[in-house]
Amino acid sequence: MVSRPRTIALYLFGALILFGGSSTGAAGQPPAGTGAQSGVSPSATVSPETASKDALADFAWLEGRWQGEWGPRIAEQVWMAPKGGAMLGTFRLLENDKTLVLEMFVLLEKPNGIEFRLRHFTPDLLPWEKANATVLVLASHDPMKAIFENPVDGQPKHAVITRIDGDTFVSRSEIVPGKGDMQVIEITYHRQKPPPQTSAGSGGHR
Repeated sequence: MVSRPRTIALYLFGALILFGGSSTGAAGQPPAGTGAQSGVSPSATVSPETASKDALADFAWLEGRWQGEWGPRIAEQVWMAPKGGAMLGTFRLLENDKTLVLEMFVLLEKPNGIEFRLRHFTPDLLPWEKANATVLVLASHDPMKAIFENPVDGQPKHAVITRIDGDTFVSRSEIVPGKGDMQVIEITYHRQKPPPQTSAGSGGHR
């Protein structure tokens, strides 16, 4: 039987990917094969024309700290600036001041386009996915919306980031199980301002 925190995480894009504060459909048991990416090259679905138009610089606006709500849970994301062909991010889901799941994800600039890769961890940093990382590829993109697609399975099948303004975006994850209806999770994230720097006063100077 799958534990409740793991069930929550497997139906949440992080990630992004996930990418408000409401959900459509109940999170049940995760379908078999979550996170497995064997036998298929995810980059194969991206055309050279698409790759030439998309770059990590288009996602630089994500840099910083973000927070959203998913029912009683608090979702937090932190993105680093794109550098060296990668843009690193982390995710934390909390409920009642308890960490349910951690996630690490990265946007990678590949010859055939942008890939989004993610892995889940327990608070003790034990990985959940025993196979390869979950991989989605950038299927379409404009200044206000990016759509990532999973070419292997439906967990999630699509992840959509919709930019509302400079300090707000909506993350939508569409999970298509092997049996049953599609499930949708949407979280609205708001940029978190850095805390004001306090002056050290006279004691901070010789």
